Amino acid sequence: MTQPIAALIVAAGRGLRAGGGIPKQWRTLAGKTVLYRTVEAFRSHPRVDRIVVVLHPDEIDRGAELGPDVLCVPGAASRDGSVRAGLEALAADPPGIVLIHDGARPLVPARVITDVITALHTHDGAAPALEVIDALWTGADGLVTGVRDRSGLWRAQTPQGFRFAAIHAAHRARGDRPAADDVEVAREAGLSVAIVPGDERNLKITRAEDFARAAEMLQEDNVSSIPDIRTGIGYDVHRFGDGDHVILCGVRVPHGRGLQGHSDADVGMHTITDAIYGALARGDIGQHFPPSDPQWKGAASEVFLKHACALAREMGFVVTHVDVTLVCEYPKIGPHVPAMQAEMGRLMGLDIDRVSVKATTSERLGFTGREEGIAAVGTATLVKA
Repeated sequence: MTQPIAALIVAAGRGLRAGGGIPKQWRTLAGKTVLYRTVEAFRSHPRVDRIVVVLHPDEIDRGAELGPDVLCVPGAASRDGSVRAGLEALAADPPGIVLIHDGARPLVPARVITDVITALHTHDGAAPALEVIDALWTGADGLVTGVRDRSGLWRAQTPQGFRFAAIHAAHRARGDRPAADDVEVAREAGLSVAIVPGDERNLKITRAEDFARAAEMLQEDNVSSIPDIRTGIGYDVHRFGDGDHVILCGVRVPHGRGLQGHSDADVGMHTITDAIYGALARGDIGQHFPPSDPQWKGAASEVFLKHACALAREMGFVVTHVDVTLVCEYPKIGPHVPAMQAEMGRLMGLDIDRVSVKATTSERLGFTGREEGIAAVGTATLVKA
């Protein structure tokens, strides 16, 4: 049976170094308070069942802003005391696992939370960290006074996860003696603590410039989360010549004349092929299959369409919908539309309800109205997979 998991978010400090005149956890970051964003990170995680937030006693009333599913408890003058207050609140109905997190780390990725939980399957505790890669100095009065070996050093982050009973007992045993973090408390109690990969995004907002950095990260997220959806437009024309049928959207349609072209002159399929190339910003049929190359003389237009679809896949796109309108007086298209949808769908791997084929006349105007040829206009919609 899966153990219940609780998130314990510590936000009882004053946090005035970040500026703004109010504690940093209550300052706004891209339209939401820092603390609300922190709570959201755990609320949206599928493995987290409960959330307890430790607040300064004077701010308990503000806890309602965090949502009805959050239990807010008053903290203490020290972080250690605030963590103990949160653990005691959970002890009434203890979870199997507790994730202790700093309220000033609002951008913790879901992957970090998941990795901590997973590591607890085989360890008493787990915490994210980043390996120290910069040179380390000691200094005084603005001068470098020495260097330190960075081998084996890590930058600690949160959430720091533990089996609840073990960390609760460890905090009670340590009492009021200050600790750097909950990992120190756990190790003093003999608990094993695994290191899982941290994340640079999981920054702790401490100084004023950290707000600008966090806002930039959120803006990058918003941009990267916008799906890459593209629409291409195709247009093609072929004149009538000798023949007893035309090929339209892969279907042989009887007619008193044929269409002229270097290939089989399938004006509908050429239009959709060009629309796909256009959505990919990869030119047109003529660039990929030059009319001057004799190997494409009389070629079936499905060769071109399949190439365009394959190129889309190579570039990470899926063709999700196509729409083509055939413009002609004759032949009559309507009776053949279902077959055209089926054939185009087969070639592109689309259901027929994602393939639109329709026809119109030009009211006897222009070259199509004079029955000199057939034109087609179409669109293709592609989505980044």
